[in-house]
Amino acid sequence: MSALPSDLQIARAARIRPINDIAAAAGINPEALEPYGRFKAKVDPARLDAPPPAGKVVLVSAMSPTPAGEGKSTTTVGLADSLARAGHKVMIALREPSLGPVLGMKGGATGGGYSQVLPMDEINLHFTGDFHAITSANNALMALVDNHIYQGNALNIDPRRMTFKRVLDMNDRALREVVIGLGGPSQGVPRQDGFDITVASEIMAVFCLATGLSDLRERLGRITFGYTFDRVPVTVADLGVQGALTLLLKEAIKPNLVQTIAGTPALVHGGPFANIAHGCNSLIATQTARRLADIVVTEAGFGADLGAEKFMDIKARVGGLAPSAVVVVATVRALKMQGGVAKGELTRPDLAALEAGVENLRRHVRNVEKFGVTPVVAINRFSSDSAEELDWLLAWCAAQGVPAAVADVWGRGGGGDGGDELAALVAQVLAGPNSFRHLYSLGLSVEDKIRTIAQEIYGADGVDFSVPALKRLADIERNGWSGLPVCMAKTQYSFTDDASRLGAPKGFSIHVRDLLPKTGAGFIVALTGAVMTMPGLPAVPAALRMDVDADGNPVGLT
Repeated sequence: MSALPSDLQIARAARIRPINDIAAAAGINPEALEPYGRFKAKVDPARLDAPPPAGKVVLVSAMSPTPAGEGKSTTTVGLADSLARAGHKVMIALREPSLGPVLGMKGGATGGGYSQVLPMDEINLHFTGDFHAITSANNALMALVDNHIYQGNALNIDPRRMTFKRVLDMNDRALREVVIGLGGPSQGVPRQDGFDITVASEIMAVFCLATGLSDLRERLGRITFGYTFDRVPVTVADLGVQGALTLLLKEAIKPNLVQTIAGTPALVHGGPFANIAHGCNSLIATQTARRLADIVVTEAGFGADLGAEKFMDIKARVGGLAPSAVVVVATVRALKMQGGVAKGELTRPDLAALEAGVENLRRHVRNVEKFGVTPVVAINRFSSDSAEELDWLLAWCAAQGVPAAVADVWGRGGGGDGGDELAALVAQVLAGPNSFRHLYSLGLSVEDKIRTIAQEIYGADGVDFSVPALKRLADIERNGWSGLPVCMAKTQYSFTDDASRLGAPKGFSIHVRDLLPKTGAGFIVALTGAVMTMPGLPAVPAALRMDVDADGNPVGLT
Protein backbone atom coordinates (compact mmCIF):
# COMPACT_ATOMS: atom_id res chain seq x y z
CA MET A 1 0.00 0.00 0.00
CA SER A 2 1.49 3.35 -1.03
CA ALA A 3 2.10 6.00 1.62
CA LEU A 4 -0.36 8.86 1.87
CA PRO A 5 0.90 12.18 0.49
CA SER A 6 2.00 14.74 3.06
CA ASP A 7 0.09 17.97 3.68
CA LEU A 8 2.91 19.89 2.02
CA GLN A 9 2.85 17.63 -1.06
CA ILE A 10 -0.92 18.08 -1.37
CA ALA A 11 -0.60 21.85 -0.95
CA ARG A 12 2.13 22.14 -3.58
CA ALA A 13 0.14 20.06 -6.08
CA ALA A 14 -3.02 22.15 -5.64
CA ARG A 15 -4.13 24.65 -8.26
CA ILE A 16 -4.11 28.01 -6.54
CA ARG A 17 -6.06 30.87 -8.09
CA PRO A 18 -4.86 34.49 -8.26
CA ILE A 19 -5.97 36.34 -5.15
CA ASN A 20 -7.72 39.00 -7.24
CA ASP A 21 -10.08 36.29 -8.53
CA ILE A 22 -10.80 35.05 -5.00
CA ALA A 23 -11.48 38.61 -3.85
CA ALA A 24 -13.82 39.34 -6.75
CA ALA A 25 -15.82 36.17 -6.09
CA ALA A 26 -16.08 37.13 -2.42
CA GLY A 27 -17.44 40.60 -3.26
CA ILE A 28 -14.31 42.53 -2.29
CA ASN A 29 -13.99 45.61 -4.45
CA PRO A 30 -10.54 46.37 -5.93
CA GLU A 31 -10.12 49.55 -3.84
CA ALA A 32 -10.20 47.45 -0.65
CA LEU A 33 -7.66 44.88 -1.84
CA GLU A 34 -3.91 45.25 -1.21
CA PRO A 35 -2.12 42.25 -2.81
CA TYR A 36 0.99 40.76 -1.20
CA GLY A 37 2.25 38.84 -4.23
CA ARG A 38 -0.10 36.73 -6.37
CA PHE A 39 -1.81 34.57 -3.76
CA LYS A 40 -2.40 36.62 -0.63
CA ALA A 41 -3.62 40.12 0.11
CA LYS A 42 -4.64 42.55 2.83
CA VAL A 43 -8.26 43.70 2.91
CA ASP A 44 -9.02 47.24 4.11
CA PRO A 45 -12.44 47.07 5.81
CA ALA A 46 -12.81 50.86 5.58
CA ARG A 47 -12.83 50.64 1.78
CA LEU A 48 -15.27 47.76 1.41
CA ASP A 49 -18.50 48.22 -0.50
CA ALA A 50 -20.32 45.81 1.80
CA PRO A 51 -23.20 46.04 4.29
CA PRO A 52 -22.81 45.90 8.10
CA PRO A 53 -21.96 42.49 9.63
CA ALA A 54 -24.91 40.09 9.30
CA GLY A 55 -23.49 36.65 8.45
CA LYS A 56 -24.15 33.80 10.86
CA VAL A 57 -21.17 32.49 12.83
CA VAL A 58 -20.29 28.79 13.14
CA LEU A 59 -17.68 28.25 15.85
CA VAL A 60 -15.51 25.14 15.56
CA SER A 61 -14.15 23.84 18.85
CA ALA A 62 -13.04 20.41 20.06
CA MET A 63 -12.65 17.89 22.83
CA SER A 64 -9.54 18.20 24.99
CA PRO A 65 -6.48 17.91 22.74
CA THR A 66 -4.15 14.91 22.84
CA PRO A 67 -0.93 13.91 21.03
CA ALA A 68 -3.19 11.76 18.84
CA GLY A 69 -4.48 14.91 17.12
CA GLU A 70 -8.02 16.16 16.62
CA GLY A 71 -7.85 18.17 13.37
CA LYS A 72 -9.86 21.24 14.32
CA SER A 73 -8.46 23.49 11.57
CA THR A 74 -8.80 20.68 9.03
CA THR A 75 -12.45 20.25 10.01
CA THR A 76 -13.04 24.02 9.88
CA VAL A 77 -11.76 24.20 6.31
CA GLY A 78 -13.55 21.04 5.18
CA LEU A 79 -16.85 22.17 6.70
CA ALA A 80 -16.62 25.57 4.99
CA ASP A 81 -15.80 23.95 1.64
CA SER A 82 -18.80 21.63 1.96
CA LEU A 83 -21.13 24.47 2.92
CA ALA A 84 -19.91 26.31 -0.18
CA ARG A 85 -20.53 23.15 -2.26
CA ALA A 86 -24.12 23.18 -1.00
CA GLY A 87 -24.62 26.70 -2.38
CA HIS A 88 -24.05 28.83 0.70
CA LYS A 89 -21.94 31.98 0.54
CA VAL A 90 -19.19 31.13 3.00
CA MET A 91 -16.02 32.67 4.34
CA ILE A 92 -13.50 31.25 6.82
CA ALA A 93 -11.88 33.23 9.66
CA LEU A 94 -8.78 31.62 11.21
CA ARG A 95 -5.82 32.53 13.37
CA GLU A 96 -2.32 32.94 11.99
CA PRO A 97 0.20 30.27 13.02
CA SER A 98 2.93 31.15 15.52
CA LEU A 99 6.50 30.24 14.61
CA GLY A 100 7.02 28.76 18.07
CA PRO A 101 4.67 25.79 17.58
CA VAL A 102 5.44 25.53 13.84
CA LEU A 103 9.15 24.98 14.56
CA GLY A 104 8.45 23.24 17.85
CA MET A 105 5.88 20.50 18.32
CA LYS A 106 2.86 21.23 16.17
CA GLY A 107 4.26 21.77 12.71
CA GLY A 108 1.99 23.75 10.39
CA ALA A 109 -1.41 25.12 11.34
CA THR A 110 -3.27 25.62 8.08
CA GLY A 111 -5.41 22.50 8.11
CA GLY A 112 -4.43 19.19 6.56
CA GLY A 113 -4.80 16.87 3.60
CA TYR A 114 -7.29 18.23 1.08
CA SER A 115 -8.75 20.70 3.61
CA GLN A 116 -6.06 23.36 3.78
CA VAL A 117 -5.69 27.08 3.33
CA LEU A 118 -3.06 28.17 0.81
CA PRO A 119 -0.28 29.14 0.30
CA MET A 120 0.46 26.75 3.15
CA ASP A 121 4.19 27.40 3.53
CA GLU A 122 3.90 31.21 3.46
CA ILE A 123 1.04 31.31 5.98
CA ASN A 124 2.97 29.01 8.34
CA LEU A 125 6.13 31.10 8.19
CA HIS A 126 6.28 34.92 7.93
CA PHE A 127 3.02 35.41 6.00
CA THR A 128 2.40 39.20 5.68
CA GLY A 129 4.52 40.14 8.70
CA ASP A 130 1.69 40.76 11.19
CA PHE A 131 3.42 38.94 14.05
CA HIS A 132 6.62 40.83 13.37
CA ALA A 133 4.70 44.10 13.63
CA ILE A 134 3.10 43.02 16.92
CA THR A 135 6.49 41.92 18.28
CA SER A 136 8.00 45.26 17.23
CA ALA A 137 5.21 47.27 18.85
CA ASN A 138 5.48 45.30 22.09
CA ASN A 139 9.25 45.65 22.30
CA ALA A 140 9.18 49.30 21.25
CA LEU A 141 6.92 49.95 24.24
CA MET A 142 9.38 48.29 26.62
CA ALA A 143 12.33 50.15 25.10
CA LEU A 144 10.44 53.43 25.60
CA VAL A 145 9.56 52.49 29.18
CA ASP A 146 13.13 51.62 30.13
CA ASN A 147 14.39 54.77 28.41
CA HIS A 148 11.88 56.83 30.41
CA ILE A 149 13.21 55.34 33.64
CA TYR A 150 16.81 55.95 32.56
CA GLN A 151 16.12 59.56 31.54
CA GLY A 152 14.85 60.61 34.98
CA ASN A 153 11.63 58.66 35.52
CA ALA A 154 9.16 61.56 35.59
CA LEU A 155 6.29 59.08 35.97
CA ASN A 156 7.86 57.62 39.13
CA ILE A 157 7.73 54.07 37.68
CA ASP A 158 8.86 51.37 40.11
CA PRO A 159 11.20 49.02 38.15
CA ARG A 160 10.33 46.25 40.62
CA ARG A 161 6.65 46.38 39.73
CA MET A 162 6.72 46.06 35.96
CA THR A 163 3.92 43.81 34.66
CA PHE A 164 4.77 43.90 30.94
CA LYS A 165 7.49 41.87 29.24
CA ARG A 166 9.34 41.81 25.97
CA VAL A 167 8.24 39.13 23.50
CA LEU A 168 9.55 36.83 20.80
CA ASP A 169 7.55 34.65 18.39
CA MET A 170 9.48 31.54 19.33
CA ASN A 171 9.49 28.94 22.09
CA ASP A 172 12.62 29.92 24.06
CA ARG A 173 12.72 28.83 27.70
CA ALA A 174 16.12 30.51 28.21
CA LEU A 175 14.42 33.91 27.99
CA ARG A 176 11.73 33.34 30.62
CA GLU A 177 13.80 35.13 33.26
CA VAL A 178 16.54 37.64 32.35
CA VAL A 179 18.30 40.65 33.86
CA ILE A 180 18.62 43.78 31.73
CA GLY A 181 20.53 47.03 32.09
CA LEU A 182 23.86 45.48 33.12
CA GLY A 183 27.18 47.00 32.11
CA GLY A 184 27.28 50.35 33.88
CA PRO A 185 25.21 53.56 34.16
CA SER A 186 25.13 54.25 30.43
CA GLN A 187 23.42 50.90 29.75
CA GLY A 188 20.19 51.71 31.55
CA VAL A 189 18.72 50.78 34.93
CA PRO A 190 19.28 47.15 35.92
CA ARG A 191 16.14 45.16 36.65
CA GLN A 192 14.80 41.65 36.43
CA ASP A 193 12.79 41.09 33.26
CA GLY A 194 11.71 38.26 30.98
CA PHE A 195 10.15 37.35 27.64
CA ASP A 196 6.72 36.00 26.74
CA ILE A 197 5.91 34.42 23.40
CA THR A 198 4.36 36.98 21.02
CA VAL A 199 0.99 35.25 20.98
CA ALA A 200 0.74 35.78 24.77
CA SER A 201 1.42 39.53 24.47
CA GLU A 202 -1.35 41.87 25.54
CA ILE A 203 -0.72 43.75 22.30
CA MET A 204 -1.72 40.57 20.44
CA ALA A 205 -4.93 40.44 22.51
CA VAL A 206 -5.60 44.13 21.87
CA PHE A 207 -4.92 43.59 18.16
CA CYS A 208 -7.46 40.76 18.05
CA LEU A 209 -10.21 42.51 20.04
CA ALA A 210 -10.00 45.98 18.50
CA THR A 211 -13.02 46.99 16.42
CA GLY A 212 -11.05 49.40 14.22
CA LEU A 213 -8.00 51.66 14.06
CA SER A 214 -9.31 54.25 16.53
CA ASP A 215 -10.35 51.53 18.98
CA LEU A 216 -6.90 49.95 18.57
CA ARG A 217 -5.26 53.25 19.55
CA GLU A 218 -7.55 53.67 22.55
CA ARG A 219 -6.95 50.12 23.78
CA LEU A 220 -3.19 50.47 23.38
CA GLY A 221 -3.36 53.60 25.51
CA ARG A 222 -5.22 51.72 28.27
CA ILE A 223 -2.53 49.04 28.66
CA THR A 224 -1.12 48.98 32.20
CA PHE A 225 2.58 48.12 31.99
CA GLY A 226 3.56 48.71 35.62
CA TYR A 227 3.03 50.67 38.81
CA THR A 228 4.59 53.69 40.50
CA PHE A 229 6.45 53.56 43.79
CA ASP A 230 3.08 54.54 45.32
CA ARG A 231 1.47 51.50 43.60
CA VAL A 232 -0.58 53.57 41.17
CA PRO A 233 -1.08 51.91 37.73
CA VAL A 234 0.93 53.43 34.86
CA THR A 235 -0.49 53.14 31.33
CA VAL A 236 0.76 53.57 27.79
CA ALA A 237 -1.31 56.76 27.59
CA ASP A 238 0.58 58.11 30.62
CA LEU A 239 3.79 57.54 28.67
CA GLY A 240 2.21 59.12 25.58
CA VAL A 241 3.28 56.51 23.04
CA GLN A 242 -0.04 54.94 22.00
CA GLY A 243 0.17 56.84 18.71
CA ALA A 244 3.59 55.39 17.89
CA LEU A 245 2.41 51.86 18.65
CA THR A 246 -0.66 52.34 16.48
CA LEU A 247 1.57 53.56 13.66
CA LEU A 248 3.55 50.32 13.86
CA LEU A 249 0.32 48.29 13.59
CA LYS A 250 -1.72 50.31 11.08
CA GLU A 251 -1.05 47.95 8.15
CA ALA A 252 -1.01 44.75 10.18
CA ILE A 253 -4.52 45.42 11.52
CA LYS A 254 -5.98 44.81 8.05
CA PRO A 255 -7.11 41.16 7.66
CA ASN A 256 -5.25 38.79 5.32
CA LEU A 257 -7.14 37.13 2.46
CA VAL A 258 -6.15 33.67 1.22
CA GLN A 259 -8.04 30.62 -0.11
CA THR A 260 -8.66 26.94 0.51
CA ILE A 261 -7.70 24.21 -1.92
CA ALA A 262 -11.34 24.31 -3.09
CA GLY A 263 -11.20 28.10 -3.56
CA THR A 264 -13.26 29.15 -0.51
CA PRO A 265 -12.09 32.60 0.67
CA ALA A 266 -10.43 32.73 4.08
CA LEU A 267 -9.36 35.60 6.32
CA VAL A 268 -6.35 34.53 8.41
CA HIS A 269 -5.52 37.18 10.98
CA GLY A 270 -4.14 37.38 14.52
CA GLY A 271 -3.21 34.46 16.71
CA PRO A 272 -3.43 34.52 20.53
CA PHE A 273 -2.98 31.13 22.21
CA ALA A 274 -6.07 29.78 23.96
CA ASN A 275 -4.26 28.31 26.97
CA ILE A 276 -2.65 31.63 27.94
CA ALA A 277 -4.75 34.20 26.04
CA HIS A 278 -8.24 34.26 24.51
CA GLY A 279 -7.48 32.04 21.53
CA CYS A 280 -9.50 33.60 18.69
CA ASN A 281 -8.65 35.26 15.39
CA SER A 282 -9.13 39.02 15.15
CA LEU A 283 -12.57 40.47 15.68
CA ILE A 284 -11.96 42.69 12.65
CA ALA A 285 -11.49 39.61 10.45
CA THR A 286 -14.61 37.92 11.79
CA GLN A 287 -16.75 41.03 11.35
CA THR A 288 -15.30 41.65 7.88
CA ALA A 289 -16.18 38.08 6.92
CA ARG A 290 -19.72 38.61 8.27
CA ARG A 291 -20.05 41.58 5.90
CA LEU A 292 -19.05 39.46 2.91
CA ALA A 293 -20.68 36.07 3.56
CA ASP A 294 -23.90 34.54 4.83
CA ILE A 295 -22.00 31.98 6.93
CA VAL A 296 -18.66 32.52 8.64
CA VAL A 297 -16.84 29.41 9.86
CA THR A 298 -14.30 30.26 12.52
CA GLU A 299 -12.49 28.41 15.30
CA ALA A 300 -11.20 28.93 18.81
CA GLY A 301 -8.06 27.28 20.13
CA PHE A 302 -7.77 23.98 21.99
CA GLY A 303 -10.85 22.42 23.63
CA ALA A 304 -14.21 23.99 24.31
CA ASP A 305 -13.20 24.56 27.95
CA LEU A 306 -10.63 27.13 26.76
CA GLY A 307 -11.05 28.74 23.33
CA ALA A 308 -14.82 28.31 23.02
CA GLU A 309 -15.54 29.61 26.53
CA LYS A 310 -13.37 32.66 25.84
CA PHE A 311 -15.02 33.19 22.47
CA MET A 312 -18.42 33.26 24.20
CA ASP A 313 -17.48 35.32 27.24
CA ILE A 314 -14.84 37.69 25.80
CA LYS A 315 -14.88 37.99 22.01
CA ALA A 316 -18.66 37.72 21.60
CA ARG A 317 -19.19 40.41 24.27
CA VAL A 318 -16.79 42.85 22.63
CA GLY A 319 -18.10 42.22 19.12
CA GLY A 320 -21.78 42.01 19.98
CA LEU A 321 -22.03 38.76 18.04
CA ALA A 322 -23.68 35.44 18.84
CA PRO A 323 -22.51 32.11 17.41
CA SER A 324 -25.40 30.29 15.76
CA ALA A 325 -23.83 26.82 15.99
CA VAL A 326 -20.83 25.18 17.63
CA VAL A 327 -19.05 22.20 16.09
CA VAL A 328 -17.16 20.03 18.58
CA VAL A 329 -14.44 18.03 16.82
CA ALA A 330 -13.59 14.58 18.16
CA THR A 331 -11.64 11.61 16.89
CA VAL A 332 -11.81 7.94 17.77
CA ARG A 333 -8.05 8.02 18.36
CA ALA A 334 -8.15 10.91 20.80
CA LEU A 335 -11.14 9.50 22.66
CA LYS A 336 -9.32 6.18 23.15
CA MET A 337 -6.31 8.10 24.44
CA GLN A 338 -8.60 9.91 26.89
CA GLY A 339 -9.73 6.42 27.90
CA GLY A 340 -6.20 5.33 28.79
CA VAL A 341 -4.75 3.87 25.58
CA ALA A 342 -1.11 4.69 24.81
CA LYS A 343 -0.38 6.57 21.60
CA GLY A 344 1.38 3.58 20.05
CA GLU A 345 -1.70 1.37 20.53
CA LEU A 346 -4.36 3.67 19.06
CA THR A 347 -4.72 1.83 15.76
CA ARG A 348 -6.06 -1.26 17.56
CA PRO A 349 -9.89 -1.27 17.88
CA ASP A 350 -10.90 -0.83 21.53
CA LEU A 351 -14.56 -0.13 22.30
CA ALA A 352 -13.96 -0.25 26.07
CA ALA A 353 -11.39 2.55 25.87
CA LEU A 354 -13.65 4.52 23.53
CA GLU A 355 -16.51 4.24 26.03
CA ALA A 356 -14.24 5.39 28.86
CA GLY A 357 -12.81 8.31 26.89
CA VAL A 358 -16.15 9.57 25.58
CA GLU A 359 -16.81 11.14 28.98
CA ASN A 360 -14.43 13.91 27.93
CA LEU A 361 -16.56 14.63 24.87
CA ARG A 362 -19.75 14.50 26.93
CA ARG A 363 -18.53 17.28 29.23
CA HIS A 364 -17.52 19.50 26.31
CA VAL A 365 -20.86 18.99 24.57
CA ARG A 366 -22.85 19.77 27.71
CA ASN A 367 -20.71 22.85 28.31
CA VAL A 368 -21.56 24.22 24.86
CA GLU A 369 -25.24 23.80 25.67
CA LYS A 370 -24.80 26.04 28.73
CA PHE A 371 -24.30 28.95 26.32
CA GLY A 372 -27.67 28.30 24.68
CA VAL A 373 -26.10 27.09 21.44
CA THR A 374 -26.70 23.71 19.77
CA PRO A 375 -23.54 21.59 19.50
CA VAL A 376 -22.82 19.37 16.49
CA VAL A 377 -20.19 16.66 16.88
CA ALA A 378 -17.79 16.24 13.96
CA ILE A 379 -16.03 12.87 14.06
CA ASN A 380 -12.85 13.60 12.16
CA ARG A 381 -12.06 10.30 10.48
CA PHE A 382 -8.61 8.69 10.49
CA SER A 383 -7.70 5.76 8.24
CA SER A 384 -7.13 3.53 11.29
CA ASP A 385 -10.69 4.01 12.62
CA SER A 386 -12.74 0.81 12.47
CA ALA A 387 -16.32 0.86 11.22
CA GLU A 388 -17.40 -0.64 14.54
CA GLU A 389 -15.84 2.24 16.49
CA LEU A 390 -17.34 4.90 14.24
CA ASP A 391 -20.78 3.31 14.44
CA TRP A 392 -20.52 3.07 18.25
CA LEU A 393 -19.62 6.76 18.53
CA LEU A 394 -22.43 7.84 16.20
CA ALA A 395 -24.88 5.78 18.25
CA TRP A 396 -23.59 7.31 21.48
CA CYS A 397 -24.12 10.83 20.08
CA ALA A 398 -27.65 9.90 18.98
CA ALA A 399 -28.41 8.58 22.48
CA GLN A 400 -27.19 11.90 23.88
CA GLY A 401 -29.50 13.81 21.53
CA VAL A 402 -26.53 15.47 19.83
CA PRO A 403 -26.35 15.70 16.01
CA ALA A 404 -23.17 14.05 14.74
CA ALA A 405 -21.52 13.09 11.48
CA VAL A 406 -18.33 11.43 10.34
CA ALA A 407 -16.18 13.90 8.42
CA ASP A 408 -13.52 12.59 6.04
CA VAL A 409 -12.26 16.01 5.02
CA TRP A 410 -8.55 15.18 5.16
CA GLY A 411 -8.92 12.65 2.36
CA ARG A 412 -12.13 13.81 0.64
CA GLY A 413 -12.08 17.58 1.13
CA GLY A 414 -10.84 20.19 -1.30
CA GLY A 415 -14.14 20.20 -3.16
CA GLY A 416 -14.93 16.55 -2.45
CA ASP A 417 -17.88 15.28 -0.46
CA GLY A 418 -16.05 14.37 2.78
CA GLY A 419 -17.75 17.09 4.81
CA ASP A 420 -21.16 17.18 3.14
CA GLU A 421 -23.03 15.27 5.86
CA LEU A 422 -21.55 17.49 8.56
CA ALA A 423 -22.41 20.61 6.53
CA ALA A 424 -26.02 19.48 6.19
CA LEU A 425 -26.34 19.08 9.97
CA VAL A 426 -24.80 22.49 10.59
CA ALA A 427 -27.13 24.09 8.05
CA GLN A 428 -30.12 22.57 9.88
CA VAL A 429 -28.93 24.07 13.17
CA LEU A 430 -28.38 27.47 11.53
CA ALA A 431 -31.98 27.44 10.32
CA GLY A 432 -33.26 26.91 13.85
CA PRO A 433 -33.63 29.27 16.84
CA ASN A 434 -30.64 30.71 18.69
CA SER A 435 -30.76 31.48 22.40
CA PHE A 436 -27.10 32.38 22.94
CA ARG A 437 -26.14 33.65 26.40
CA HIS A 438 -22.94 34.33 28.30
CA LEU A 439 -21.88 32.07 31.16
CA TYR A 440 -21.63 34.85 33.75
CA SER A 441 -22.56 38.47 34.34
CA LEU A 442 -19.85 41.11 34.34
CA GLY A 443 -21.37 42.36 37.58
CA LEU A 444 -19.96 39.36 39.45
CA SER A 445 -16.69 39.78 41.32
CA VAL A 446 -13.55 38.47 39.60
CA GLU A 447 -13.38 35.74 42.22
CA ASP A 448 -16.94 34.62 41.45
CA LYS A 449 -16.34 34.73 37.69
CA ILE A 450 -13.36 32.41 38.09
CA ARG A 451 -15.34 30.13 40.37
CA THR A 452 -18.22 30.01 37.87
CA ILE A 453 -15.92 28.96 35.02
CA ALA A 454 -14.12 26.41 37.20
CA GLN A 455 -17.30 24.78 38.44
CA GLU A 456 -19.56 25.07 35.40
CA ILE A 457 -17.02 24.42 32.62
CA TYR A 458 -14.20 22.44 34.22
CA GLY A 459 -16.33 20.48 36.71
CA ALA A 460 -14.18 21.59 39.67
CA ASP A 461 -15.38 21.51 43.26
CA GLY A 462 -13.93 24.96 43.90
CA VAL A 463 -11.00 27.34 43.48
CA ASP A 464 -7.94 27.84 45.66
CA PHE A 465 -6.31 31.29 45.45
CA SER A 466 -2.66 31.75 46.41
CA VAL A 467 -1.71 34.57 48.77
CA PRO A 468 -0.31 36.67 45.86
CA ALA A 469 -3.54 36.07 43.91
CA LEU A 470 -5.65 37.23 46.87
CA LYS A 471 -3.56 40.40 47.10
CA ARG A 472 -4.04 40.95 43.38
CA LEU A 473 -7.82 40.55 43.79
CA ALA A 474 -7.75 43.43 46.27
CA ASP A 475 -5.70 45.54 43.83
CA ILE A 476 -8.15 44.80 41.01
CA GLU A 477 -11.06 45.91 43.16
CA ARG A 478 -9.25 49.05 44.29
CA ASN A 479 -8.33 50.04 40.73
CA GLY A 480 -11.85 49.59 39.38
CA TRP A 481 -11.13 46.59 37.16
CA SER A 482 -13.51 44.08 38.73
CA GLY A 483 -16.09 44.54 35.94
CA LEU A 484 -13.81 42.93 33.33
CA PRO A 485 -14.31 39.37 32.05
CA VAL A 486 -11.85 36.63 32.99
CA CYS A 487 -9.36 34.89 30.68
CA MET A 488 -8.27 31.60 32.24
CA ALA A 489 -4.67 30.51 31.62
CA LYS A 490 -4.75 26.73 32.06
CA THR A 491 -3.27 23.59 30.55
CA GLN A 492 -5.10 22.56 27.40
CA TYR A 493 -4.74 18.85 28.08
CA SER A 494 -7.08 18.51 31.03
CA PHE A 495 -10.19 20.04 32.57
CA THR A 496 -8.03 20.40 35.69
CA ASP A 497 -4.83 22.44 36.02
CA ASP A 498 -2.85 19.15 36.01
CA ALA A 499 -2.06 18.09 32.42
CA SER A 500 -1.83 14.42 33.39
CA ARG A 501 -5.49 14.09 34.47
CA LEU A 502 -7.32 13.04 31.33
CA GLY A 503 -10.95 12.20 30.66
CA ALA A 504 -13.55 14.05 32.72
CA PRO A 505 -12.06 14.22 36.22
CA LYS A 506 -14.06 14.88 39.39
CA GLY A 507 -13.11 15.85 42.93
CA PHE A 508 -10.53 18.54 42.20
CA SER A 509 -9.92 22.25 42.74
CA ILE A 510 -8.44 24.81 40.38
CA HIS A 511 -5.34 26.53 41.80
CA VAL A 512 -4.99 30.21 40.84
CA ARG A 513 -1.43 31.35 41.48
CA ASP A 514 -1.69 34.91 40.14
CA LEU A 515 -3.95 37.40 38.36
CA LEU A 516 -2.76 39.70 35.57
CA PRO A 517 -4.98 42.69 34.70
CA LYS A 518 -4.89 43.28 30.93
CA THR A 519 -6.56 46.69 30.90
CA GLY A 520 -5.98 47.33 27.20
CA ALA A 521 -7.39 44.00 26.08
CA GLY A 522 -10.11 44.38 28.69
CA PHE A 523 -9.85 41.15 30.68
CA ILE A 524 -8.18 39.66 33.76
CA VAL A 525 -5.85 36.70 33.14
CA ALA A 526 -6.00 34.04 35.87
CA LEU A 527 -2.79 31.99 35.88
CA THR A 528 -3.46 28.44 37.07
CA GLY A 529 -1.21 25.48 37.77
CA ALA A 530 2.11 25.50 35.94
CA VAL A 531 0.97 27.07 32.64
CA MET A 532 3.77 29.06 30.96
CA THR A 533 3.56 32.32 28.98
CA MET A 534 6.83 31.39 27.26
CA PRO A 535 6.73 27.72 26.15
CA GLY A 536 9.84 25.61 25.58
CA LEU A 537 10.82 23.49 22.61
CA PRO A 538 10.38 19.68 22.77
CA ALA A 539 13.27 17.23 22.80
CA VAL A 540 12.87 16.71 19.04
CA PRO A 541 11.61 20.00 17.52
CA ALA A 542 9.73 19.93 14.23
CA ALA A 543 12.45 22.27 12.91
CA LEU A 544 14.82 19.30 12.64
CA ARG A 545 12.89 17.90 9.67
CA MET A 546 12.52 21.24 7.82
CA ASP A 547 14.65 22.43 4.93
CA VAL A 548 14.50 23.85 1.41
CA ASP A 549 15.31 21.92 -1.75
CA ALA A 550 17.65 23.03 -4.52
CA ASP A 551 14.87 25.14 -6.06
CA GLY A 552 14.05 26.90 -2.82
CA ASN A 553 10.87 24.94 -2.16
CA PRO A 554 10.01 24.14 1.47
CA VAL A 555 10.57 20.65 2.88
CA GLY A 556 9.19 19.14 6.08
CA LEU A 557 6.29 21.47 6.90
CA THR A 558 3.24 19.52 8.07
